[in-house]
Amino acid sequence: MDYRKLGPSGAVVTAYCLGTMTFGAEADEAASHKLLDDYFAWGGNFIDTADVYSAGKSEEIIGRWLKARPAEARQAIVATKGRFPMGNGPNDIGLSRRHLGQALDDSLRRLGIEHIDLYQMHAWDALTPIEETLRFLDDAVRAGKIGYYGFSNYVGWHIAKAVEIAKAQGYTRPVTLQPQYNLLARDIELEIVDACLDAGIGLLPWSPLGGGWLTGKYKRDEMPTGATRLGENPNRGSESFAPRNAQERTWAIIAAVEEIAKARGATMAQVALAWTAARPAVTSVILGARTREQLADNLGAAELRLTDAEMDRLNEISAPQPAAYPYGESGRNQRHRKIEGGR
Repeated sequence: MDYRKLGPSGAVVTAYCLGTMTFGAEADEAASHKLLDDYFAWGGNFIDTADVYSAGKSEEIIGRWLKARPAEARQAIVATKGRFPMGNGPNDIGLSRRHLGQALDDSLRRLGIEHIDLYQMHAWDALTPIEETLRFLDDAVRAGKIGYYGFSNYVGWHIAKAVEIAKAQGYTRPVTLQPQYNLLARDIELEIVDACLDAGIGLLPWSPLGGGWLTGKYKRDEMPTGATRLGENPNRGSESFAPRNAQERTWAIIAAVEEIAKARGATMAQVALAWTAARPAVTSVILGARTREQLADNLGAAELRLTDAEMDRLNEISAPQPAAYPYGESGRNQRHRKIEGGR
């Protein structure tokens, strides 16, 4: 079992986390409980949810499972999130003390616990001063309502600003960032990963399989459909202007993953997950399995260690392709410095 520290904290989690966005939607309560049973039987201890997942149903399903499984509940590291709308009022959204106070109490109630191990800000809130949010989180830690806190979907300057203010004010510091990260989506490496490494923050990648693309689910001559977190439906979401099936980079990456999988006797999903788990700063990879079979296959990635040559090949073929400035070659050259011929 691969255990890792939860960022810079002293808490320990498994390298693969069970994501529960499908609980209460694509997976009913019985199916969700079986997924939790299988995950903990495998040896996992890290559950990730959010108040907006199925409008609170995901947290409720987890809460009833925790109550029915006291031995597993004692070992579980429970993470949830707040920020997005949970009502129609103007204060039912955001990272204000007003909204987070209600959101945290509601999550505790739905989960049926008195303490949340990791409370995450689901996205940046441009309206609320970051000082207000950080003070609330520090108060929540001191009150024993949460053990640690982290962010999700923040960019580099958000992370740097939050960490520096927390340090200056003597507040508890964040321990994790939950970003989209996979072989097809590596743009966080342009700045966000460095911000996390500088702050000692651990990464909890979501969508490590690129919404199914890295499992071989889609074919070049078929228009993808559906509405996953990556928005593969070309009529909606982040891919609406450039469907992945029109990008040659996509198919080159998929071909490399498939070839490595065949050579290693693994599935494409296991190769993609093993790559993500091996990347710098990654603490735990969030698995969004919809079925027990998918979960079992995904967890098989824990037994796969890619060779240096395999990692190098995947790194090269999937490298981010930013414009020349400021993240491309010309920008990197401007920031580069070393002593020629010296020490």
